[in-house]
Amino acid sequence: MLDVTEEMDSPTFKSDTVLSDVHLHCPNKRRLMVRLNAVGQPVFLSYFKLLWNTEDSLSEKYVREATTERELQYQSGDELCDKDRNNLKKEREFINSEGVEALLDEDGDLEVVRRPRSASDLEAEDLLRDRVYPVILMKGKEDAFEDEEECTRSDVVKIEHTMATPLEDVGKQVWRAAFLLADYILFKRDMFRCCSVLELGGGTGITSIIMGTVAKRVYCTDVGEDLLAMCEQNVTLNRHLMEAGRGEVKVKELDWLKDEFCTDPEAPYSWSEEEIADLHDHCTVIIAADVFYDDDLTDALFRTLYRITHNLRNSCTVYLALEKRLNFTLRHMDVTCEAYSHFRNTLNDLESLQDRKIKYVVEPVKLDFCQFLVYERMEQLELWKIIAEQLT
Repeated sequence: MLDVTEEMDSPTFKSDTVLSDVHLHCPNKRRLMVRLNAVGQPVFLSYFKLLWNTEDSLSEKYVREATTERELQYQSGDELCDKDRNNLKKEREFINSEGVEALLDEDGDLEVVRRPRSASDLEAEDLLRDRVYPVILMKGKEDAFEDEEECTRSDVVKIEHTMATPLEDVGKQVWRAAFLLADYILFKRDMFRCCSVLELGGGTGITSIIMGTVAKRVYCTDVGEDLLAMCEQNVTLNRHLMEAGRGEVKVKELDWLKDEFCTDPEAPYSWSEEEIADLHDHCTVIIAADVFYDDDLTDALFRTLYRITHNLRNSCTVYLALEKRLNFTLRHMDVTCEAYSHFRNTLNDLESLQDRKIKYVVEPVKLDFCQFLVYERMEQLELWKIIAEQLT
């Protein structure tokens, strides 16, 4: 019999958890937990607004509002009382008149003088903290979320996702590079209009959903029945966005560690022979976002790219979005980005291939296009373009 006490006294963890910055820096709104998935992870529902009026600098306005939320909260009625404002004013005048030296103690250390904490301080501090209120949606409770009417708006994408997952489940979160690729798709929507597209490692499906607003057909692929079910649910939640352009998103399984498509009719999300033929005959665009975090998976993805592009009837353009993640390693005793370095080496190997059937041309994409989603477009984000040109 298992000794529960002994197990609790010495807990072990099979893997660390990771949390996407997209969820970490979400606006200060209520989070809606809609269910538990098949493995017991909480599933949350987030709304992501599309900023269509970029010509009027509306996107900059929303980004600025998102990054200065605390200031806006003060402006909305959470101001400090008159006494506190006077204290702050006196502190500023003291600093300006006496200089920095007045704030140093006899040893030369900075001495921070804190004003007394009043009830208004505590209330304001409490209001400024990001509060999380998970709400379990009950059956029949259609109005649990007060802005539920946004679900059919053309400027809102609804995405179910998890938070703080083990590394093997990171596809269940939304990542910044997916937003970057979505921005590029919307900026170049005329270029992608009526295309047939394949996404590798689609995760929650947000990039495929955005592509589905302009493309004719998108095959959104990944592995894991629970992840694919979540992705399919997100496609259903955003069907209204794709109706105008008559786009279609099909959720399918595609395992990079296998050489063939899953065609077992008993397996969920398997491919039919007609779908495989349609992909090979019409696909001209392949996309992937934030899938380069493990060297073995990176190798597997490039093998899959090589195999699929050789089976396509037409030339193809591949877009790869990623975020360089810096880590301090004891092996190097320095800050490195080993996953990114491996990606770049593999990318160079692909371009250097001597192939009589396909020529691969690799080039970076400048990130000077409009921003349609609210996120921090940091310098670590990159977008790469690969042209797989048929030679015969």
